[in-house]
Amino acid sequence: MDLKISPLSVQEETVRKLREAIMIGYFAPGERLVESSLCERLGVSRNSLREAMRVLAAERMVVLTPNRGPSVVTIEWADAEQLYETRILLESELAALAARHATPENLAAMQRALDAFAQAVESEDRLARIVSTTDFYEALIVASRHRVMGDLIKGLVARINVLRAKSMDNPGRSSHSLTEMTAMHDAIARHDEPAARLAATRHIEASRESARVMFERARAQQG
Repeated sequence: MDLKISPLSVQEETVRKLREAIMIGYFAPGERLVESSLCERLGVSRNSLREAMRVLAAERMVVLTPNRGPSVVTIEWADAEQLYETRILLESELAALAARHATPENLAAMQRALDAFAQAVESEDRLARIVSTTDFYEALIVASRHRVMGDLIKGLVARINVLRAKSMDNPGRSSHSLTEMTAMHDAIARHDEPAARLAATRHIEASRESARVMFERARAQQG
């Protein structure tokens, strides 16, 4: 993976590159992120890298440990399950609000994200799947007109993005996810609040089950 960044915005690009590398599994859960090595590979200063690490720590993607430095966060299933349960509560209501308020422009933005996700599924591009899913939820949040709830969901999603990337590798999961998100879009387009709420709930429940299977498989491999 090429970690070199463009000069558009050193800070934002450093955060983005590291976030993407963590999400696709380039850096494994629990892996130490060695400052000197990363500065050289990213082509940034220590100050820029440290600022980026603070941002990622706030997103719960990185852990900053005194006398050890940063490392990729490790999520236990008990914590992950609670994150999914909270997502169900918030995202189901967000979808219902989107069904109430969505404009043609909001729906078009959601559809563009779905189209990009479909292409990523076909090409088996893990990073593109994550980026297009994030775009879908950004459009959903805008459509809901509920900024506070949207900010809460963004925080939750940031914490499980690593799980999301890996669970989509489960056979058939990406295709099912596309079907589930399409059902959310269609219910929102019909301005059907109960259907949008139900579609969002079913999507997250299926995502939770996929993540659970992934955890159980990893536990079995560890003996």
